Amino acid sequence: MPSRNFYSYESKYLDGTSKLLIPAPISTELTLRIQSLALQAYRLIDCAGMARVDFLLAEGAGKSEELYLGELNTIPGFTQISMYPKLWEHSGLSYTDLIDRLIELALERKIERDRTERRFHRES
Repeated sequence: MPSRNFYSYESKYLDGTSKLLIPAPISTELTLRIQSLALQAYRLIDCAGMARVDFLLAEGAGKSEELYLGELNTIPGFTQISMYPKLWEHSGLSYTDLIDRLIELALERKIERDRTERRFHRES
């Protein structure tokens, strides 16, 4: 949760006033909706391995919450203050186990790609 209207460099890195709330203070219904939309976005761009899908929830939203997909970050940060590893840690996957799993996924993707036969047609 940013400490200012915009998630600025200062609020994220310098003044230490922004907060990462895990889990987010939202309903279970909204959590499931966001998870479903994140998975759809991930699959739509044929993402592989890691990604962080960010959503924006309209301020002051009531029963009909306005939800916006902010970005799909395919190379999220991995620093000590980064959201991506912190979110996984909260779900029970440690930093080192997360790295191991990402390496496994990359190797699986490589094997899958190597099995794919590619043919190119040359026009004369």
